[in-house]
Amino acid sequence: MEVGDAFVYVIPLKKIYFGRRSNRAKRAIDYIRKFVSKHVKVNPEDVVIMDDVNSFIWERSIEKPPRKVKIIAEMKEFKPEEGEAVKKVLVRLAGEKVRTGKYEIKNKQ
Repeated sequence: MEVGDAFVYVIPLKKIYFGRRSNRAKRAIDYIRKFVSKHVKVNPEDVVIMDDVNSFIWERSIEKPPRKVKIIAEMKEFKPEEGEAVKKVLVRLAGEKVRTGKYEIKNKQ
């Protein structure tokens, strides 16, 4: 059994609304990646944003992303066939009743 860490964050996207309207959703995705990499202490290239988060941001078009988003950042370790294991952070949407903070995830292997 493998135990991993997961962090639940509420990310404010209010800063995204200051600036051009024509690329707010793209800037919101970039801001989420930067926010998670800063708080989980990994490189921004190692943050993988799942499709549900992307769809939630782009749901109301490029000009009107949501003002905040609640996400779960889950640490995963991928082992390629050759070389060292690579740590990635998977970002997915959290439910409304999930509280912010740190959680341990148990995966059966």
